[in-house]
Amino acid sequence: MKQRGFTVIELVVVIVVLTIGAIVFFNQKAAVDATNRDDQRKIAINSMYYNLEEVFYEQNQYYPQTIDSKTLRAMDPALFTDPSGRPFTDSQSDYRYQTTGCSTDGKCQHYTLTATLEREANFEKRSRR
Repeated sequence: MKQRGFTVIELVVVIVVLTIGAIVFFNQKAAVDATNRDDQRKIAINSMYYNLEEVFYEQNQYYPQTIDSKTLRAMDPALFTDPSGRPFTDSQSDYRYQTTGCSTDGKCQHYTLTATLEREANFEKRSRR
């Protein structure tokens, strides 16, 4: 008489294969998500850079000592928040704006914009003038 059903070995093999598939899937999903967050950070830094160079500097002939949505009005204010939800002004933010050659009235000669990335080295833009 033949019995119906699966053997224990068959069940173990199926469970192992499904477990390995799930591990591979979730590792790849985490990598894709991190890459997307890094892309968002690069977009934000590039937008800040463009606004500093092509809008703010062209109008004022100097760089500001600090930046925010009021300083860079041509930029989407949402880009001042990193993918983790931290605002640009937060010390834990993925974005940093550092100036050099500043006078007492807040007019600076140079700056560096930096984003801390998850899967690559830091993304950095420097003033071009």
